Amino acid sequence: MKIEGFRVYSGRNIYSHRKCVKLYVDLEGYSNIPTKDIDNFNNRLLQIIPKLKEHRCGIDEEGGFEKRLIEGTYLAHVCEHIILAIQNMLGIDVSYGKAREIENDKYYIIFEYIYKNTALESAGAAVKLINSLINKDYFNIEMYRKMLMDTLKEEELGPSTLAIVNEAKARGIPAMRLGESCSVFQLGYGKYSRTIEATITDNTKAAAVDIACDKALTKEILYNQCLPAARGSIVRNPLELLFKADKIGYPVVLKPRHGNQGKGVYVNIKNEKELVRIYTALSKKFDEIIIEENIVGRDYRVCVVDGKVAAVSEKVLPYVIGDGVSTVRQLIEKLNQDKMRGEGHEKPLTKIKIDSELKACIARGGYELDDVLKDKQKLILRESANLSTGGKAIDCTDDISKENIEVCERAAKAIGLDVCGIDVRCKDIKKSLKEDGAIIEVNAVPGIRMHHYPSEGKSRNVAGAIVDMMFKDIPRSIPIVSVTGTNGKTTTTRLIGHVLKLKKHHVGMTTTGGVYINDECIDKGDTTGYDSAITVLTNKEVDAAVLETARGGIIRRGLAYDLADVGVITNITEDHLGIGGINTMEDLASVKSLVGEAVKDDGYVVINADDKVSLSIIKNMKSNIIMFSMHKDNRALRENINCGGYGVYLHDEIIYVEKNNSIIPIININDIKITLGGKLAYNIENSMAACAALIALNVDYAAIKLGLMTFGCDKNFNPGRFNVYNVNGARVVLDYGHNIEAYKAVLKGVNNIEHKRLVGIIGVPGDRTDESVEKIGKISGQSFDYIYIKEDKDRRGRKEGEIADILKKGVISSGFNKEKAEVILDERYALEKAIDNSEEGDLIIIFFEKLEPLMGIIRDKVKDTKLKLKSKAIV
Repeated sequence: MKIEGFRVYSGRNIYSHRKCVKLYVDLEGYSNIPTKDIDNFNNRLLQIIPKLKEHRCGIDEEGGFEKRLIEGTYLAHVCEHIILAIQNMLGIDVSYGKAREIENDKYYIIFEYIYKNTALESAGAAVKLINSLINKDYFNIEMYRKMLMDTLKEEELGPSTLAIVNEAKARGIPAMRLGESCSVFQLGYGKYSRTIEATITDNTKAAAVDIACDKALTKEILYNQCLPAARGSIVRNPLELLFKADKIGYPVVLKPRHGNQGKGVYVNIKNEKELVRIYTALSKKFDEIIIEENIVGRDYRVCVVDGKVAAVSEKVLPYVIGDGVSTVRQLIEKLNQDKMRGEGHEKPLTKIKIDSELKACIARGGYELDDVLKDKQKLILRESANLSTGGKAIDCTDDISKENIEVCERAAKAIGLDVCGIDVRCKDIKKSLKEDGAIIEVNAVPGIRMHHYPSEGKSRNVAGAIVDMMFKDIPRSIPIVSVTGTNGKTTTTRLIGHVLKLKKHHVGMTTTGGVYINDECIDKGDTTGYDSAITVLTNKEVDAAVLETARGGIIRRGLAYDLADVGVITNITEDHLGIGGINTMEDLASVKSLVGEAVKDDGYVVINADDKVSLSIIKNMKSNIIMFSMHKDNRALRENINCGGYGVYLHDEIIYVEKNNSIIPIININDIKITLGGKLAYNIENSMAACAALIALNVDYAAIKLGLMTFGCDKNFNPGRFNVYNVNGARVVLDYGHNIEAYKAVLKGVNNIEHKRLVGIIGVPGDRTDESVEKIGKISGQSFDYIYIKEDKDRRGRKEGEIADILKKGVISSGFNKEKAEVILDERYALEKAIDNSEEGDLIIIFFEKLEPLMGIIRDKVKDTKLKLKSKAIV
């Protein structure tokens, strides 16, 4: 078995609403051999990964997968379960997967992931395991587990970041990781998004962080505000050290001026000899050292969020209790086996590391690592109570006195931090710090796991307080409209964006023509996929997003957003079949359905009631439905209205909105610019789709009407969509239509426009089926008086001239005069010739691939015409 490739879905996708990987594998001759028929495969597999016995599998019962193994199942299915089980072994909670045949030995495997690199390496390990079982080779699962744990540590989130992200999601605020190798997250989208890195927010002042990182400066600011801080100052040499120690009085504390997580902190230093030894050692690691008084008492961490105390914990020094048999080293090892302890910040508690500070601490108690502690004897391992050095936490939020709350809140404001952790030492947090205790430090990036996962006491939701602070004065989201369908997506998207701009929104928009921030195109091309949507959603100016969401982008990467406010499905007709595993109309409908499924519970899905395929996916929708129709009495439309939903429909040339017996006229179609006086029926449909989406966003009807009246059918508003130009006495229509229904719609529209001859410049993308290409040729032969056949520059896997030959075959099959069908593969040359050969009153339609070059040709032809007219006038 071998891996041939993979595709990562970072958001909701056609396989699942969870993050997934699609793995392409070759079973290399084993597609029809169940694992029960491979010698000792199943027994060895379950011995190596016993966790597989817990998998329920498709039969959904305890031990279901093991039962399937016994009955007989195949490698792709087994590989899917191994990948999930390996991730489970690492503590990653994933469960969704499936395997499907592509052809013969080629399969794809879908499996859920949380951490991408770990998941992909787990897949690699799973395939190696399968091959070792087939070849009867030894497989060291523990070695792979350790390697995977190293990968996981590199990319998993710390407990503070994870807690904040989870709290944001619980409030309906999406969270997006900005970069794979960091823990910076964007919460929300666009203008109202906020950024966090651990407990640093985008409102945390850089100057305040610098102050908090400078323990000497922090101390000075606290003194200035008459706050109780431990007495102390910087020492620059041993002589100054001894002088200041005498002035403060033993015992004293030494710590680096710039340090964190309790590193390099030595407390309770009792004499000169010990002081000089520790100072000498610290000076080799740190540039500047602080000496301060040793405050006797308990260690507390007070977490202040937005100027208010959110949680208080007592930090308990790490210690071991003797049993009369074990050495200190063995007792530490036993303590570290606690499942709650991990490396760094990965778990609620941190493993205790044996280092010079620990050795020095136990030495002061008269012990070494290999000494045996007496039964029930307690030995303190460190004199710093930080969780990062192995300490524990006890919640004391309800115990802190009002006076101490005031002191800590004043301290946070004095330093200028929106989130901070204040380290306090006193005998009792219930009593005033001014009488017995002091502030030891103020931390700019406080870990919050001690408050969420205390060893004793009540969990405190500090992460929730941080999220609430970040979004207290702003909306938690921007309106998002996602538009999909076979035809009309771009026009509908642009029209919605136009109306929202009239309402003073700063609109971010993705289309087949480019990414737009308001009216500025920041990226040209077919930008209807994942990356383009991310561009809009991460732009800090955007306060409304309208995303054209195409089939290809959905299949390749899934959705970039979590949930939209409105999902629009314009129609679902035959196009792109046979591409990306989408072979039937049911497959295509399933892809488009995702846009409707990924809508907020109180949001709306806009459905074309005249399109049978669109109606077939309504059962998948969980949100409100708005239907639009060219017919007032459409059955599906009426049923939706009768159930309390909205209906948008055309009646007597007027678009109406109906809901709960309220019928309101919006606009006469003759006043909608893009319908060309009602001649373009498909743009009436697009206008209704846009109208429905805007109603779902609570846009007032007057604004909708104004938008429909002012949105033009030209390059300024809707480039490449039935744009009409007068050239040499003929009219040229540029349109992006590239499938059967688009050709039909455009040709139906031009039949309503007066013309002498109808000239077509036709072409189809190379990835369409031969049948659909030939059908477009036949439709063209039945409609045009003269035809130029061209090809796209991007032939999408076809040979030069191949698509043109199929189109010509279709044209001729319609009975078209082959003398009036000309093949010119380059669409620019085809347009130039069509214009040069045009007659007064001709209507030329080109179904283009690239708009800009054709616009250049038209501009040049118009200039030539003006010059000729000017010359004649002079003569």
